[in-house]
Amino acid sequence: MSEFLEQIRQGRVLVSDGATGTYLQQHGLEAGGCPEVLNADAPEVVRGMAAAYFEAGSQMVETNSFGGSRYMLAKYGFEERVEELNRLGAELARSVAPPGCFVLGSIGPTGEFLEPNGTATETEMYDVFAEQARGLAAGGVDAFCVETMSDLAECTLAIQAAKEVSGLPVVATMTFDKGPRGFFTMMGITPSGAAEQLTAAGADLVGSNCGIAIEQMIEIIADMRAATGAPILTHINAGIPRIESGEIVYPDTPEMMAECMPRVVQAGANVVGGCCGTSAEHVRAFVESCRQAGYE
Repeated sequence: MSEFLEQIRQGRVLVSDGATGTYLQQHGLEAGGCPEVLNADAPEVVRGMAAAYFEAGSQMVETNSFGGSRYMLAKYGFEERVEELNRLGAELARSVAPPGCFVLGSIGPTGEFLEPNGTATETEMYDVFAEQARGLAAGGVDAFCVETMSDLAECTLAIQAAKEVSGLPVVATMTFDKGPRGFFTMMGITPSGAAEQLTAAGADLVGSNCGIAIEQMIEIIADMRAATGAPILTHINAGIPRIESGEIVYPDTPEMMAECMPRVVQAGANVVGGCCGTSAEHVRAFVESCRQAGYE
């Protein structure tokens, strides 16, 4: 068993990192720019991001590779650099990881739809995920985090590709919105359905990230916990963003989110961290909240 899974199965609550995009935008990423190319062109920024989160108390950080698939990189003309940019992202995070801490290879949606809703075949999409996973594995990740997914079929292919390329553990998270009938992904998957089916697809951890504020995420995690015995990871936005004076503002402060963090764990989460709008200060507050609650 991997050390990453062993720590979770020992009952530890691990604190993950905060936002990647928010950090990079604050450190020079231009609007509409390719985050992953910074792994090659601005390695000090990407390395500094991982270091900042580890220093704040994160026990695991994700690589700067969320949009690192061939489909996504082709939008910038970088489709022939998939393995390079993913490997570099993993190496940069690994280079500043303290002993006993972990690096998870981030794999986001491809932006393509599978047949018959789109033009991508299952074989093509599997190969795209496998290519990205090979780069991340070569860079030294401890596990993969397939995240922000809406389509269960796409997520399942990513899980299978990552597992078959490396044998490393795989986290799989989906993103939900609340409608009149409750929480669903864009493709109509409920939290309980996602937990059951992602577990059956081979994910070692399941969960939810992005899209909603912490109070609603607590509801989602509780639904997932009722449906699976697998460990659960959640990365939570710093609230719902709004525009103020032409700037995107995330309203939830580190203190506000940290106050709710014990309830996230009580709902069933084994790994907690931040998504869009969160910072190293959020992580520091999460760590202290978990420590005071006796979860570490």
